[in-house]
Amino acid sequence: MQIRSVVCVDSTLLQFVAPSGIVASVIGFVLTIVTFVVAFLVLYLVGRTVLVRVTKQALNQREFSPAVVSLGESIAGAIALFGAVAVAATVAGFPTILSAFATITGALALGVAFAAGDIIENFVAGIFILKDKPFEVGDYIEWNGNGGIVRKIDLRVSKLDTWDNEQLTVPNGELANAVVKNTQANETRRVTVDFGVDYGSDVDRAREIILEEIAAIDGVLDEPEPSAPLTTLGDSAIVFNARAWIDPQETGAGGVKHKLTENVMDRFDEADIGFPYPHTEVVGNLNVNQTDGGAVADD
Repeated sequence: MQIRSVVCVDSTLLQFVAPSGIVASVIGFVLTIVTFVVAFLVLYLVGRTVLVRVTKQALNQREFSPAVVSLGESIAGAIALFGAVAVAATVAGFPTILSAFATITGALALGVAFAAGDIIENFVAGIFILKDKPFEVGDYIEWNGNGGIVRKIDLRVSKLDTWDNEQLTVPNGELANAVVKNTQANETRRVTVDFGVDYGSDVDRAREIILEEIAAIDGVLDEPEPSAPLTTLGDSAIVFNARAWIDPQETGAGGVKHKLTENVMDRFDEADIGFPYPHTEVVGNLNVNQTDGGAVADD
């Protein structure tokens, strides 16, 4: 009888103790989750505010473009997010979660690096273009046989318009790795046009006409002084290299070339200064008499 009583008492105790342990575990888990959430929110909100503000001020002080500043703010926000998750997991006592978080982050970074290598390359190139400013919106540039007026510079691509008003969308990686000629980067630019005249022409008069027509074109600068040296003695022409200087921000090189060519042609015609053209002279004899009376022409 005594043994049975003890057994009954022990069973009763187990019935009361078991639910109490489950409740304690649930309460502990809930407290851990609450600790994690509170710690995350506090750390993220404070960290994001501080990091974004400091990053924005630092980039603005160094006069970076708005696109770079916006990118910096986004990166600062992402760093604040990852940092808040890591620290909150440590405070709440989630070492396993922290370890898994680090592993997943590393795997994702590696996967993104392999899958989006070209995108990342263009993205980084866009940052350097915005920072180094090899060209800006409104500049005419040439690279790898292409050319256009820059209309927009994004972080991944740049958009340009050709002279035929066709839009070019170019990956920034291509522009960053190519030799880019910026015709409007400097305060002055030289415009050159070759003019060939016949041998025997009045060289001094031809040069005088060229210089007069250069000076008559709007937008041509007085300094540096225009010139027209005789540069080539060709097979059928004496070639002058007309040189004029312009401000590329104010005057287009193409318009100056076209105007100068047309005006000089008219003046040369008035002065009887001939433009040469290639010609071939054949010297010799050709016998066309038929020597064989029995020969018959082919059909």
